[in-house]
Amino acid sequence: MSVYWTSVDSPLGPLLLTAGDDGALTSLSVPGQKGGRAVQDGWRHDPGPFGAAQEQLAAYFAGELKEFRLELRAEGTAFRERVWNALDTVSYGATTTYGEIAARIGASRMAVRAVGGAIGANPLLILRPCHRVIGADGSLTGYAGGLERKIRLLTLEKSP
Repeated sequence: MSVYWTSVDSPLGPLLLTAGDDGALTSLSVPGQKGGRAVQDGWRHDPGPFGAAQEQLAAYFAGELKEFRLELRAEGTAFRERVWNALDTVSYGATTTYGEIAARIGASRMAVRAVGGAIGANPLLILRPCHRVIGADGSLTGYAGGLERKIRLLTLEKSP
């Protein structure tokens, strides 16, 4: 399968988007992201498959879009996919905790570390809102894109 990519300017810096032959987005990475993707040999630079994503990201950063309507295809273990699907249920402007995500997927309290690992491995930053997950004590814990970006995203979503 081919991998298509493009870069989109944003208030967080350039966003690297990838998609497969079917046009579904497979990743959105930011510069310096832990586990983020980087352009590989053989990938095809083509902004064509990303028109809707570019429009929706621009509207999101302008404070005009609260829910992305894009086809996403992230591949991971069954556990990770359950965690990622649970992230999709966290509403714009809201936050949740790792323990609450564990409960949503029917995992035990002992699975909170594993939930954190799955959230940290989310390949679709911003689109799949892992930035909305905070510590049980309300602290802003890790974010693969960096805590400064997490704060910026949460602030954007809280502003009128």
